[in-house]
Amino acid sequence: MALPAADRALVRALWRKLGSNVGVYATEALERTFLSFPSTKTYFPHLDLSPGSAQVKAHGQKVADALTLAVERLDDLPGALSALSDLHAYELRVDPAHFKLLGHCLVVTLARHFPGDFSPAMQASLDKFLSHVFSALSSKYR
Repeated sequence: MALPAADRALVRALWRKLGSNVGVYATEALERTFLSFPSTKTYFPHLDLSPGSAQVKAHGQKVADALTLAVERLDDLPGALSALSDLHAYELRVDPAHFKLLGHCLVVTLARHFPGDFSPAMQASLDKFLSHVFSALSSKYR
């Protein structure tokens, strides 16, 4: 099921507002995820997970790049995220439930930084977008 046009417009508008700072917000969301849901750290035993570490920032930028790709290719999320889905399902074996935890922390992070823009409609659109992204990322698990 495709994301409705109104939701696409809101998500794209938010992404334009984030501009080149998507990585900053994704990193903050990742740090929030590690703090709020410590079990998510188990996939990163090789990284320095302390707040502000270069390794967390680098992974946050990877998350940001994937989400930006998803925004750019809303019409083909499974195709756009196929390689990431393969990586997470077959190589990294990440529990797909952790995608939702990160998504929740991203919504909280963005609401904190953009309270004037974060209307109920924006939150609903972002939630729908992230649900579609996580579905595409989880598609290889089935």
